[in-house]
Amino acid sequence: MQGSKAIVLGRSAYLPHLNARITSLDLLRGIIMVIMALDHVRDFFHFGLLWGPDPTDLGTTTPALFLTRWITHFCAPVFVFLAGTSAFLYGRTRTPAQLSRFLWTRGAWMIVAEVVIVAFGWQFDPRFTFTMLAVFWAIGVSMIALAVLVHLPWRWVLGIGLVIVFGHNLLDHASIQEGGILGTLFDALHRRGSLEPVSGRIIVFAYPVLPWIGTMALGYALGRLFAPEVAPALRTRTLSRLGLAALALFAVLRGWNLYGDPRPWTDQPTPLFDLLSILNTQKYPPSLLYLCMTLGPALLFLAWADGRQLRWSTPFIVFGRVPFFYYMLHIYLIHALATVAMVLEGQPIRETVLTSTLDPAAYSDNGSPLWVVYVVWIGVVLALYLPCRWFGTYRAAHREKWWLSYL
Repeated sequence: MQGSKAIVLGRSAYLPHLNARITSLDLLRGIIMVIMALDHVRDFFHFGLLWGPDPTDLGTTTPALFLTRWITHFCAPVFVFLAGTSAFLYGRTRTPAQLSRFLWTRGAWMIVAEVVIVAFGWQFDPRFTFTMLAVFWAIGVSMIALAVLVHLPWRWVLGIGLVIVFGHNLLDHASIQEGGILGTLFDALHRRGSLEPVSGRIIVFAYPVLPWIGTMALGYALGRLFAPEVAPALRTRTLSRLGLAALALFAVLRGWNLYGDPRPWTDQPTPLFDLLSILNTQKYPPSLLYLCMTLGPALLFLAWADGRQLRWSTPFIVFGRVPFFYYMLHIYLIHALATVAMVLEGQPIRETVLTSTLDPAAYSDNGSPLWVVYVVWIGVVLALYLPCRWFGTYRAAHREKWWLSYL
């Protein structure tokens, strides 16, 4: 089905030349991949570049800038959650040992990709003086943890995921001294932090992994809803109830500042900024309320999309089926475009090439207005479509090549 023909979202509909998949999951994944590119274009092109003012700082931001950043909050949690769901579906035709081996090897590969391919894409620094352990690191560690959890009964995986997601905010005020083995471990799991293993080499734990492990475990448990024996009506009803429950929990806990986020919302000068304060939940690490705020709508979307005919879905499905390939292409393309833009503006090329980006002053006078960010974002997404469609078709046609499953 191509062109104007509809894509039916369910197990029985596929893009041409691609293997059977649950298309609604690919659609949601593709949508968040497109949104993710907006965040990264903003990182490189907006005023201040990577080290500019925090777009969620209510004292300096604008509603447009805040919402440009806020919409991208959906990307990491939905992607990690769906990675768990995909792991469950992958494991249906394999033994727990086979699934476990795939998860820990893919997880290790994700970590390697983070510190080599992704790090270079962000910095263009062959010295690797600054390594940020971000989303690929979180996915990799979570996959390795899930490789252990898949040997447990399904209910245990669900329970462990719930305990982590609902309970990890109890650690927010833990008084664990920074530095040393225990402090570094706590940074990696929950607090964020950095270490300098050797002089001139800095590693930052940008994505503490504990809540991401819980998120992937819950995604794995949700995968059971997409098993062939589950009636579509039951799946839709369950997804809807879970999504509404997550949003209701967010409304109650956030509305009264009861629990689930270390940053309570506060009264602002206008009702609009009151709303922004409510939405301004913590991502690093993702709080319970952050996850409810983002995963709740994602579950509702899956409930709505299941079995629908959506003519606009094809490009997003293409992106959603090759997320690793898409990510690597998009970050190198965006960084290269930013480098060209800076040179055209008369800035020294060293500010985006051969640098660790550790000096905020180097970026303070660079960047473009927000409308330029949106124009570049649309151009980047359009440029990525044909390469991603080619790779998706190639991978589906060469399923015997085991290494393609890692890309």
